[in-house]
Amino acid sequence: MRGFLFFAALMTLIPGIVQGAEPEGTVEKLDSAVVSTSRAGKSTPVTYTMVSREELHETNPMNSLPMALALQPSVVTVNEGGTGLGYSKMTIRGSKGSQINVTLNGITLNDAESQEVFWVNIPALSGMLSSVQLQRGLGTSAAGPGAFGASINMSTASVGADPYASVDLGYGSYGTFTASASVGTGLTRSGLYFDFAYSRGLTDGYIRNAYADVQSAFAVLGWMNDRNSLRLTWLFGDQHTGITWHGIDLAQYEADRRYNPAGEYYDQYGNVRYYDNDTDNYTQHHLQLNYTRQCTDRLIWTTTFNWTKGDGYYENYKAGKRLSKYNFVFEEDSKGDFIVQEAMDNHYFVLNSDLKYSSDRLALTAGINLSRYDGDHIGKVLWSDILGDDYDYASHKWYLNNGLKQEANAFVRAEWNPLDWMTAYADLQYRGVWLDMSGPEDDQVPLDYSTQWQFLNPRAGLSFHWDPRQKAYVSAALGHREPGRSDIKENIKNAWIADQAGVANEGVSLKPEKMLDIELGYTFASEKISASANIYLMEYRDMLLETGRLSNVGYAIKENVARSWRRGVELAASWQALAWLRADANLTLSVNRIKDYTDYVQHVDTYDNWSETGKTTAMNYGTTTMLMSPSLTGMARLSFKPWCHASNSLKTIELSMDGKYVGKQYMDNTMTDSRSIPAYFVSNLGISYSLPLRRSLDFDRDDSIRIALYVNNVFNNMYYADGWCWKNLVEEDGAVADGIGVYPQAPINCMLKVSWNF
Repeated sequence: MRGFLFFAALMTLIPGIVQGAEPEGTVEKLDSAVVSTSRAGKSTPVTYTMVSREELHETNPMNSLPMALALQPSVVTVNEGGTGLGYSKMTIRGSKGSQINVTLNGITLNDAESQEVFWVNIPALSGMLSSVQLQRGLGTSAAGPGAFGASINMSTASVGADPYASVDLGYGSYGTFTASASVGTGLTRSGLYFDFAYSRGLTDGYIRNAYADVQSAFAVLGWMNDRNSLRLTWLFGDQHTGITWHGIDLAQYEADRRYNPAGEYYDQYGNVRYYDNDTDNYTQHHLQLNYTRQCTDRLIWTTTFNWTKGDGYYENYKAGKRLSKYNFVFEEDSKGDFIVQEAMDNHYFVLNSDLKYSSDRLALTAGINLSRYDGDHIGKVLWSDILGDDYDYASHKWYLNNGLKQEANAFVRAEWNPLDWMTAYADLQYRGVWLDMSGPEDDQVPLDYSTQWQFLNPRAGLSFHWDPRQKAYVSAALGHREPGRSDIKENIKNAWIADQAGVANEGVSLKPEKMLDIELGYTFASEKISASANIYLMEYRDMLLETGRLSNVGYAIKENVARSWRRGVELAASWQALAWLRADANLTLSVNRIKDYTDYVQHVDTYDNWSETGKTTAMNYGTTTMLMSPSLTGMARLSFKPWCHASNSLKTIELSMDGKYVGKQYMDNTMTDSRSIPAYFVSNLGISYSLPLRRSLDFDRDDSIRIALYVNNVFNNMYYADGWCWKNLVEEDGAVADGIGVYPQAPINCMLKVSWNF
């Protein structure tokens, strides 16, 4: 660790050592260098797609970023509340959020403990981005948890030449309202620039208690000249949403698909009541300071310091719980109703620094990343009907535990052109991870645990570009990834339960997962046609795979499987058939398997007492399909500009219609039809029109108002897109009992958006 700190200190001195002469002519745009190290270039043998600022801005304002990326190859998205606002999730090639590495300006956004990105914490992010690169597979080296299916590299680093301002308003189904505004100075003569954006979103949600009140803000203050760039970026996210992670069983789905059991309890007369503050609340501040220096024509150095502050809580009404559940010690362990909060308070510090050298035939990049995450998990009891209103709940400690995770990351990457039509690529990354956990969890199980991991991740490949329109590539990469906090916590808990019951166990037995990713691809791009084909082989050892079960706060519980793989082919094409007609489509066919899968079913006492006994029964299913991994996904989109040749504003009218197909998915790894999600198809319609206004006073462009109408699920398909399940062996009669929860998606709904750019 000391060596990395010394290396970091040395990197900060490099600009003073390597000054060089001032270049003549145009130099590389310094703002783009901020994120270049985590992104693939046009010759890098990595499978990726780019999503531009314009594409992001034109999406439905109800959509979170995952929903805005829903039409990209191999992407499947779902929203817990049934619409676009609130908790959204995505999988890429079947890999869930904790296996997708997400960076903003080169800094990882994945929570260090859970390895997830909670998109609801940063609402309306797509409106603040200059571009997104979505890499599928292991991709290039990146800081933070390893990409075990994909990585999403986002950038806000874009400096416009002119001042601007814009206002967006949206209103739609289920009481949804969105508003955002942005303003910027552009690059002034002195090199200063300032950008600010704010957004607010409100919705009642489709299912009960799926309401959301979310807001975000973004500000950049920067300075730039030919050699230097200094920018301070602040990103703020605040969310208050109803709890939606429970899902509903199929019987309830048929009776009332908008039902949600969150906060449900019975009053003293046996009437059903709902606690109106069964909520999830979280606030996050990201502060980034970046300095970039063009040392010479060929050498660029950039360093970013990041501080992320997060705090929030779940609040729940818990009915029929014992006092001992919440660490109250009384002679009589009575049952009653409680209002509780499970809170988080964390700090995340990052230093990211790299050097990039480029010549006519060689591009060489080296960098380091040091991070420290310090997070408290706090349990509070706010009220109990047993103890009454006068009890001093503030003095009671339910639980308090801490997680400290530190990482040192170093990489070197080279792209070399030995021939004009060939690029050789090599990338070597070292990751060292140190984890310390301490204190009791919510059920008083001690989480005292300490470990470390050391990983070496090599990547190599070749790309061939024999003419400007065509490229082929082949690459191989080896990746490692450590277990997340929730994975370790559940193993500690299971080991503790077994130990208390006198059952032999291995303690915490989770292993880091390993993956070999082989990619072969071809792309073609002409003026009117573009197409790509990619074959991927993602071979896993000790993969951490979801079991289908959820923890008590909605996290997917995982286990190691010794041997598994994801193999598939991805096809994509676009065709500008006519000046007024464009077609886009993609298709993924895949095989996602676990070899010789053994499921370990937990024992419970009786049907009336679901307490775990610490015993498990092994059930072998042979080779099975991984959960939530459809073997077929695809989309098609048609865009029309029927009056594109008109000489008036009619030429701006655009209509689009898209459809997304997602094949059958299983909720666990046993391929049981009763625990599966049927294939579904959903289609959306959009129409937009821009009305030019008077010419701006000081800007060399026209004012305009853009009106867009989005109709989602236009064919009113009643479907659910995600689910979970549980199963236990009941010792009373030896039978296996199970249950599922599904997440209904909204039927046909619409959103109207008005944008004013000036």
